[in-house]
Amino acid sequence: QMLLEESGGGLVQAGGSLKLSCAASGVPFRALVGGWFRQAPGKEREFVAAISASGTFTEYVQSVKGRFTVSRDTAKNSIILQMTNMTPEDTAVYTCAGSREVLDSSRYYTREADYPYWGQGTQVTVSS
Repeated sequence: QMLLEESGGGLVQAGGSLKLSCAASGVPFRALVGGWFRQAPGKEREFVAAISASGTFTEYVQSVKGRFTVSRDTAKNSIILQMTNMTPEDTAVYTCAGSREVLDSSRYYTREADYPYWGQGTQVTVSS
């Protein structure tokens, strides 16, 4: 059973930065495919970023490209989402997701259905 726990949410001004962490347990970290999703008030949850088990491959939703960076912290068994140049449109509950990949370390996923494990979510609010 994989457990995921997010941290790092909070309030930030427009143009500011915030770092989210997703600590994973219950699975060998080298086999973890990580993803970040977000849900803004009144909107459906959307894909934000993903990283392969190898850490070599990443993918982002167009609206965050060039501003957000997803990475792996092997020492802390964590998936990191570094967010910069944030805007009020980034306000949402951010949730990390995980999937165990044992065959292809280059694979990553952008669909919710590909992630069987989810964290509880953390609120991110960007003020204008």
